[in-house]
Amino acid sequence: MKVLVVDDETDVKILFEQKFRKEIKSGELEFAFAFSGEEALRFMKVNEHEAVLILSDINMPGMSGLELLKHIKEKYEKPPPVVMMITAYGDDENYNEAMKLGADDFLTKPVDFINLKEKLKSKSV
Repeated sequence: MKVLVVDDETDVKILFEQKFRKEIKSGELEFAFAFSGEEALRFMKVNEHEAVLILSDINMPGMSGLELLKHIKEKYEKPPPVVMMITAYGDDENYNEAMKLGADDFLTKPVDFINLKEKLKSKSV
C-alpha cells in the first residue's frame, strides 16, 4: 500500500522511515512525502490514484491540510484516497472541520506509531 505523508516538517520523512522500517523492507508499505499541500496535489496529479492513503498535517504554511482535504475529497471521486489528518492541536474545531470535510480519521501529535500501524493494517486491502 502506498501512503503519501504531507507535512511541512521535513524530519517527518526520517521518522516515518525509521518507525516503518520493517514494513517498508517487506514491501507491505511504501511511503511518498510531500512538504506542502501544493506539493501533495502535484504528486497526486502525476501519480493519480497511486497513493491509497494520505496522512496530512493540518497546520502548514500556504495550503493548509484542511484545504488539501477539501480539494482531495471534491476532485478524486473514483474512489478518493483515505485521508487521515494529523495535528499538534487536538481541539474540537479542527476535528469537527476535518470530519465535515470528509476526513477518514484524526490523529494528534506526537503520533502514536503503534496505534497508527494498527490503523494502516485495517485500511490495507
